Amino acid sequence: MKGLNSRSGRGTWRNWAGNVAVRPVREARPASVRELADAVRGAAEDGLRVKTVGTGHSFTAIAATDGLLIRPDLLTGIRRIDRRGMTVTVESGTPLKRLNVALAREGLSLTNMGDIMEQTVAGATSTGTHGTGRDSASIAAQIRELELVTADGRVLTCSEKENPEIFAAARIGLGALGVVSALTFAVEPIFLLTAREEPMTFDRVTSEFDALHAENEHFEFYWFPHTGNCTTKRNNRSAGPAAPPGRFGGWIEDEFLSNGLFQVVNSVGRAVPAAVPAIARVSSRALSARTYTDIPYKVFTSPRRVRFMEMEYALPREAAVGALRELKAMVERSPLRVSFPVEVRTAPADDITLSTASGRDTAYIAVHMYRGTPYRRYFTAAERIMTAHGGRPHWGKVHTRDAAYLAEAYPRFGEFTALRDRLDPDRLFGNDHLRRVLGD
Repeated sequence: MKGLNSRSGRGTWRNWAGNVAVRPVREARPASVRELADAVRGAAEDGLRVKTVGTGHSFTAIAATDGLLIRPDLLTGIRRIDRRGMTVTVESGTPLKRLNVALAREGLSLTNMGDIMEQTVAGATSTGTHGTGRDSASIAAQIRELELVTADGRVLTCSEKENPEIFAAARIGLGALGVVSALTFAVEPIFLLTAREEPMTFDRVTSEFDALHAENEHFEFYWFPHTGNCTTKRNNRSAGPAAPPGRFGGWIEDEFLSNGLFQVVNSVGRAVPAAVPAIARVSSRALSARTYTDIPYKVFTSPRRVRFMEMEYALPREAAVGALRELKAMVERSPLRVSFPVEVRTAPADDITLSTASGRDTAYIAVHMYRGTPYRRYFTAAERIMTAHGGRPHWGKVHTRDAAYLAEAYPRFGEFTALRDRLDPDRLFGNDHLRRVLGD
């Protein structure tokens, strides 16, 4: 049996980074939660496993399937805005960039967001996508209610009051508990952020990290390997007036330097690895200090056109500086040539079962390599450092951890797997990747 808008033999699906490719037996593009539930039931009857893909921004095979691949591109748009409760309910396939624009048009905004907004809302939240924040947490932490299609085709509404044990886990559900069909986010009246971007030395950033975190609502920085240079970004709420980057100056910083020129220098570095340290020294000085004020999504997010591979670990915040210094020392004594900066962000503790910030104040350290450049040696060495500090890998980014490690890293891991056993005992939503990270 096929659900509505199902097709057979649609060819190969690849993720954004190009490192995951699958050829599903069938694809479905449901246009309503009813069609979605029908597609799930039909796949179960036909013995096909089910996964949903968004825009493919995960670097892992978390959404890979050889069964039914659900594309949610027709499940988009805002269902309702509740101005009294200050929430917005959106279909799960809505891209974050469309949600941000639509909310701004309504005079509303999410409190915090990541630096990329190409993902669907369900894809971003299901893998724990986050930005940086002293007090405000990941996108999933802003969910107030979600709608979930389970393995038996039921449609469940989950919140703190209704199915609370499912709500606690399904906000970052890894696609393992069912298919999210709608999400309700907390929103607030739109506000202004002032961004202050400034070069800073590695030694100064790391020695003042606690103060920079405490003094700013949103602080992050990038360290350029093979140098002692960083660039910092402080985002804080502002009374205004708005003062966005000039059209030409913004293009120079966000498009030419961060995308166009960066693409060129990474291509050169891939072809001639020995040139990478010299390139890094130049690149680390290319971005100058600037300050601008704008609405949230225009400050939090940036275009990312240079494709890469990424691994990110969440550490107890107090361990971040030590781990980063170890990473720097490792790169300096190795023959590695790393052309991408290392990104450091923070998040407060939250109460989501498998959130990387579950139960502890967190700092994130993300390492990247330009797509097409060998990355495993670098990532393996970085991962060894992160795991020594009790790190938790980002659910959507490259890592080698398995269920045995993750059960130790997450105090509530057994709570999640027990819920999975109840909701999906036959592993309709399973795949090889979930078998590795969650076990059987």
